[in-house]
Amino acid sequence: MKDLFSKTLIKFSLSEIQINNFWEILDQNYSKKNRHYHNWHHIQQMISLWKIHKLELENSVEVLLAIFYHDAIYKVTRKDNEAKSAAMALNHLEKVKNLNLENIKKLILATQFHMAKTNDEKWLVDFDLHILGSNWEDYELYAQNVRKEYAIYPDFLYMPGRKKALKHFLEKEFIFQTQYFKEKYEENARRNILKEISELNN
Repeated sequence: MKDLFSKTLIKFSLSEIQINNFWEILDQNYSKKNRHYHNWHHIQQMISLWKIHKLELENSVEVLLAIFYHDAIYKVTRKDNEAKSAAMALNHLEKVKNLNLENIKKLILATQFHMAKTNDEKWLVDFDLHILGSNWEDYELYAQNVRKEYAIYPDFLYMPGRKKALKHFLEKEFIFQTQYFKEKYEENARRNILKEISELNN
């Protein structure tokens, strides 16, 4: 991943020192011990999907950079993680020419409530939510890791909040935004979410 990050930014005339500094900041954040799900593995999964679907994107480089930065700041006690992550991205990339920083900001912010307007936002949100439509074993591990990230909260606080978040997905007409993800993952995502809710009720 570092190689992809470096090759992407070196094209915009950033120095290797600058790029390495940006990478170290990202690595420190994504490698924190309390990051059980929102870590480099999550970013790698999203990049794998980006590689598969990048020809569907209008601004593939900006989507890729949004992937790298979208969870750079992640604290379960805060509600402004995406805004702070976007601010970090803009701070790092402010001197880069030929990049639409406002677009990168909007892409990152779209992952907060998984509300997408543009084509690229729709693909990014679907990359982010892909785990919901995975097989049950992977989904179950994801759910367990999210619980670990919220370990500071006892069950009587965590479980109602988690169920509320899950039901919010089910209340939407579609969880996924793109036709490809709707057809491939929507049904399984709803099945997984219902199963987790059922287990939370037991």
